[in-house]
Amino acid sequence: MNQTNREEHYFSADPSVPFKRVPVEAEVWGMRLSLTSGSGVFAQGRLDVGTGVLFRETSPPRPGPILDLGCGYGVIGLAIAHAVPDAVVTAVDVNERAILLAQQNAAALGVADRYHACTPDRAPAGASYDEIWSNPPIRIGKRALHDLLLTWLPRLAPDGRAVLVVGKNLGADSLQRWLGDQGFPTTRLASAKGFRVLETRR
Repeated sequence: MNQTNREEHYFSADPSVPFKRVPVEAEVWGMRLSLTSGSGVFAQGRLDVGTGVLFRETSPPRPGPILDLGCGYGVIGLAIAHAVPDAVVTAVDVNERAILLAQQNAAALGVADRYHACTPDRAPAGASYDEIWSNPPIRIGKRALHDLLLTWLPRLAPDGRAVLVVGKNLGADSLQRWLGDQGFPTTRLASAKGFRVLETRR
């Protein structure tokens, strides 16, 4: 399958069509999470390397409203909801199968009352977030990625921050500079296994 077909398959994954579910065991901030991923969803059957670096190089965020941007089957936002009892997490993704899995994982972990996954158009209008966490979808291309970030970063609370993990070979350093140029000062928190963990402020 070529890259275009893979991307079309990802973005059009229909949750009503039967698909293969694959278990994932993730070590996150000293916790073990048992999750379910699935075919047509990013990082099927595994915790991808970038997200693993994100967890190893950070601590859980402070309580408050959190956005998991590009949530996939939910591992980042679910880890936050599980680790921070007062966190309320909104998770967004364009892949409806991913949203289905994320909601099912939230129910299995007992955090469905504080975790809501949805497509971007169904996210609460006008909501602001203390923190945005993301392994952003670099595969969508630079222009679409920039549009995505400029849509959501302005929703940070005045003293809020975004924590992003981006591959160095996928343009992490140029993205850091670009974010600063857009009025979102960005610093590097860590670098490991070819990935940068970036912190972006208003």
